[in-house]
Amino acid sequence: MAGGLGRRAHSPEEMIVNMGALMEGDRPNHRSWAPPPEGSPRDVFITSWGKSGTTMMQQMFHQIRMVAATGAGDMAFDDISRMTPWEDTAFMLDLDMTMPQRAAPRGFKSHREYERLPAGQRYVVTLRDPRECYVSFYRFFDGWHIESGALTLEQFWPLFMGGGPGGCDYWTHLLSWWARRDEEDSLVASYRWAAKNRRAMIGRLADFLELALDTAQVDIVEEMSSRTFMHAHKDRFDDAMMCALMEQRLGIPADSDSTKVQAEGSRAEALPPALAERLDAIWAERVAPVTGHADFASLGRELDERMGPEV
Repeated sequence: MAGGLGRRAHSPEEMIVNMGALMEGDRPNHRSWAPPPEGSPRDVFITSWGKSGTTMMQQMFHQIRMVAATGAGDMAFDDISRMTPWEDTAFMLDLDMTMPQRAAPRGFKSHREYERLPAGQRYVVTLRDPRECYVSFYRFFDGWHIESGALTLEQFWPLFMGGGPGGCDYWTHLLSWWARRDEEDSLVASYRWAAKNRRAMIGRLADFLELALDTAQVDIVEEMSSRTFMHAHKDRFDDAMMCALMEQRLGIPADSDSTKVQAEGSRAEALPPALAERLDAIWAERVAPVTGHADFASLGRELDERMGPEV
């Protein structure tokens, strides 16, 4: 018998009911994250904020380590988040965060700020314009956790500000990683630069992981981390584990599409002017005084310049 509402939520409040039902019951297989065994490489946390390039970077990371270890890419999985597990949904999904991974280093997904992640590891972060994040976040929930069309962009505001499971708000996340852009344990780039310059990003990430790839191996990773390739294999990037759990616990068919890999990216122009003004006001209050950048375009340019010329 289905728990929760037995259907997709029509409001943020109803979504909380469904998420609560997903957390009920025992999880015999669940184990929390533990440090890597002594002598192993430091773990890697791919910890972009929601809808800021996490999935692309999970795929890029996994293919880099697999190509380095085996000479070939790897698509023999049902869900990329099984390859790079996420602590904040691990209990819900009954995942063992300590299970062996297919290649080193171990990798994990997150949306957290630095202060709430295990210290002493390595961190990969792509930052994105908050207006684009808002539109993409809305598209992500609409028709999946939320009934399609049930919420307007304006009504989605509380969910955007909440940041998702275990996450933090956009502003806390951005300021945390901006402060660590010079740290040797952190690779921080703009999502726009990483997506537009994937080959260069693959090189930067491979160096960060201390993995050597030849030209042919970079070619493999570049192809397998492209929007075209990932969209053609989008069933591996559409939360298969969560969809199965929602069908089992809530009675929501597992054929829903979380649209993590969209045929076309989300554009800030889709945001109503009043919402854009609200986001701009928070930026002016919280981000500009700390970073010296009046908007994300300015901050992104500095990050891009640090990454090097576009290719």
